[in-house]
Amino acid sequence: MNGIYDAALLLYALSLLFYFLDCLERNPDRKRLGTGLLVFVGLLQSAGLGIRFYEVQGLPIFTPYDFLFWFSFSIVLISLAQSFMRRSEFTVLLLSVAGFSAFFLNRVWLTAEDHTLQSWKAVHGWLAMHIILANLSFAALTLGAVFGIMYLFLHTRLKHKKWNDRVRRLPSLEVLDKYAYTSVLAGTPLLAVSLIVAGISIISEGRLPLFQDLKVLSTLIGLGIYLSYLILKRSGRSSGIVMARWAVSGYGFIILNFLLNSWSDFHR
Repeated sequence: MNGIYDAALLLYALSLLFYFLDCLERNPDRKRLGTGLLVFVGLLQSAGLGIRFYEVQGLPIFTPYDFLFWFSFSIVLISLAQSFMRRSEFTVLLLSVAGFSAFFLNRVWLTAEDHTLQSWKAVHGWLAMHIILANLSFAALTLGAVFGIMYLFLHTRLKHKKWNDRVRRLPSLEVLDKYAYTSVLAGTPLLAVSLIVAGISIISEGRLPLFQDLKVLSTLIGLGIYLSYLILKRSGRSSGIVMARWAVSGYGFIILNFLLNSWSDFHR
């Protein structure tokens, strides 16, 4: 498992490097090589998840280690899908930065045995659904943040009339705004449903004091940020630059909320 993980990390870093070089200066060969390496990363991660499935004799999702593993795998799949679209180099680059960071931190920060939740067998199904939905939501909101960052970058370049090849390779502001909204529109309901499922699992086990944990409040705040984004977007009263800032800020809060696990009793 360690060998697979280290090989995937190395190939992921090389793929990230080739995409970075392609974004600096257009080179189709670098892009193809980066995409090819990303395919191998996905295959190695699939093998790793298969091993974890065999080790735990079930779906490997019940530790922060597995959560980040699945998140990185989801980002790789989204990146591969994006690589077949026009003007997607910067999208894949930023997604790969997020996916590689999660994958690398998982290798040096966590182990597969951290914080197992064997005591939750009574609500095993609810818990599995909560984690899967939260992971899918995290991946969709990551994509929304990537498009938001690209929007802010392109808006700044256009405002100062700084044209170059990198600007011409980006989608238009309207397209980026649309993609960010679509990603957040997909991720927010997934996040909301995952929280409802988690609440049902807590109630079914009679662990009502867990609702008083700081983690619950911070997660609801994060959901509120994204719901506000959707309301503002539907109202049509806010500009694209404001909406992009909301998307990026919301994602930043979600990251902080994930890190809060270390100081919270909720997931323990």
